[in-house]
Amino acid sequence: MLRFETRTGPDFGAAAPVYPPRRIPDWYRDAKLGFFIHWGLYSVPAWATAHGPGGVPTEDAYAHHQYAEWYGNTVRIAGSPTWERHQRLFGVGASYEDLADLWRAESFDADGFVAELVGAGARYVIPTTKHHEGFCLWDTATTGFNAARRGPRRDLVRELHDATRAAGARFGVYYSGALDWHVSDFPPIESDTDLFRFRRNDEPFSRYAAAQLRELVERFSPDVLWNDIEWPDGGKGHDDYALAALLRGYVDAVPDGVVNDRWGVPFHGFLTREYMEIDGVQDEVFEATRGLGFSFGYNQDEDARHCLSGAGLIRLLVDVVSKNGNLLINVGPRADGSIPELQLAAMRELGAWLRVNGEAVYGTRPWVRAGDPGAPALASPVAYTTTGGAVHAHALDPAVGAVRLPEELRGRACRWIGAGDATADGAEVPIPEALRGAAAAVLTVR
Repeated sequence: MLRFETRTGPDFGAAAPVYPPRRIPDWYRDAKLGFFIHWGLYSVPAWATAHGPGGVPTEDAYAHHQYAEWYGNTVRIAGSPTWERHQRLFGVGASYEDLADLWRAESFDADGFVAELVGAGARYVIPTTKHHEGFCLWDTATTGFNAARRGPRRDLVRELHDATRAAGARFGVYYSGALDWHVSDFPPIESDTDLFRFRRNDEPFSRYAAAQLRELVERFSPDVLWNDIEWPDGGKGHDDYALAALLRGYVDAVPDGVVNDRWGVPFHGFLTREYMEIDGVQDEVFEATRGLGFSFGYNQDEDARHCLSGAGLIRLLVDVVSKNGNLLINVGPRADGSIPELQLAAMRELGAWLRVNGEAVYGTRPWVRAGDPGAPALASPVAYTTTGGAVHAHALDPAVGAVRLPEELRGRACRWIGAGDATADGAEVPIPEALRGAAAAVLTVR
């Protein structure tokens, strides 16, 4: 996957625009868990080529795109499985944008939906306000191609914003800055090179994107401003509609807000790592993001083979947090606004675990190293977090029956969260029977 913090053009040299100071607020570092919501016209067909961990050959990656939210691009690649399926189900000549009149969101209740996310442990929620398809989920004045005037005929972002704030969680917005297929006339993207070639960089589009981003900031005061696939180059200069001015205005409006790294300028907030394995404690705060399956948007062809179990989700969260990251896990609703059962089951298992073990996750910082591998058949692999003087040793395979403490932690007072005090005189600390069936068991050492 691409690392966007390295893409910083065009180069203005000494005349570079002035960006606000970089900052990662404490609330964000303490939050640890956010939920993405990928929901849009692509949720109507709800389909992509279902990949496994091995994926597909690079040359086929776009024709067989694993992301259902990329349906609007994949359907334009003649001969692709999506192209063939779309014609069969919706008719030859049916356009992607016709799906706007089929989307109803008839089962969507924002309060109930957000309650599931917060119940799963979310401290912040980030819906897609406009994905690459260009369909806006809020009542925007910039285009009639939006959910308030077509399809659901509801301001879905407003509903999610109000429900999230009422639930006591932080609210952010995802926005596709440089890709908008609704107002572009390029061929379909078929490679990573095309991803940056086939996009508008002209002044009118830069002003259009700026107007939409300003609306989102003014209406929702988002705690997180999460941009995707860079920003149009025509909006990276010194103009009042350019990104530097937009970000300065955002900081003024939301002093404790935070941004990600996908802007394509020499400025970023936290680093984004999408479907990536992270090696060890990172110097910079990062946010790992992925779907509960191999797609962000709902893909009805994915089943349990493609999706994280509750235990897998718990261990992923612990791994990310131990390495100085937050996890932004994605839920992809059906078109009607309901959460698919596989996703919901994993989310609820995560929430139940966090209600017991949250003190070892929320508000923590990395220890001197992310973890220790343990000894096969003798001790569980361990990941570490710390709060104040306490170190939390997360046993990631409690069924093994013991955790091996490193020299630095031996001989100190300790307790198993949810099971009481323990003795750490030697290297091996037995895991209580009551915790051996858990996804992870936490030993707090003081």
